[in-house]
Amino acid sequence: MEGALKLWIVIVAVGVLNYLSRMSFIAFFARRAMPPMLERALRYVPAAMLAALIVPMIAAVPAGAGHFNPRIVAALVAGVVAWSTRSTLKTLVAGMVALWLLQWGVPPAHL
Repeated sequence: MEGALKLWIVIVAVGVLNYLSRMSFIAFFARRAMPPMLERALRYVPAAMLAALIVPMIAAVPAGAGHFNPRIVAALVAGVVAWSTRSTLKTLVAGMVALWLLQWGVPPAHL
């Protein structure tokens, strides 16, 4: 029982600290104008975070794989569709269909 209680105390403490750290940033800038340099820098945070999450998944080569990585080709297809259509739904559909077709058409030894 003592171990479970400690675990819940840690979970609640981390949750409260996380909430307070986020709220402090919001409360600090609620009544102040954000410096232009910080505002300009924060515009790129979503794109940087998305790239940091997606690029390792695309570029990682599975163990025992050959030189062909279907994820890279599917990402390129999705990139071309995103650039030409500017549609999130079309980009997702094109990328997933390309990935599924490439995985279906390539023998498992080459993946």
